[in-house]
Amino acid sequence: MTGTTTLTLGGLLAALLVLVANLHPWWRGNRDMKQLAAFGKGTSAAACAAACPGGILGWAHTRTGAVANGAGERTGHAATGTSSGSALTTGQLAGLSATGAVVAILAVYLVVLAYKSAGKADRRRIIGGFFVGSVLLLTAGVAGALAWLPSALNAAGDGVVAAVQGSGLL
Repeated sequence: MTGTTTLTLGGLLAALLVLVANLHPWWRGNRDMKQLAAFGKGTSAAACAAACPGGILGWAHTRTGAVANGAGERTGHAATGTSSGSALTTGQLAGLSATGAVVAILAVYLVVLAYKSAGKADRRRIIGGFFVGSVLLLTAGVAGALAWLPSALNAAGDGVVAAVQGSGLL
């Protein structure tokens, strides 16, 4: 099983279908932002995973793209009879340091803890948020819009290390 850093129109279709499935009940309801919290947690974890150049988090990010491409291409072909395998312009978050990696892992871990304590519906929303966020972060536009994230994770990690060293704990 390999991952991909190239997203196709089919992969984009799969992500948009999951996104619409999560936004539709919110839009039709009272539009309370709390309804989107679980989806947002998954999306945040995906952004942290996308900043990781390798390891299990980086693998999960790229593997999500491969799954989306396959599922979306099959869905597009079955629904319309056309091919949706055209590649989109790719993007990637880069520049995560060792201290930023610690913050990324902690953020993903907090989402995992939220997943474990969530009900069935919110678990699905967290997974959906991770899927959509990870797939969309393979595009140049979304990755470019979040290009600041690795630097922010690095700065947060540097701040934690400085605070711990200043407190005499290390």
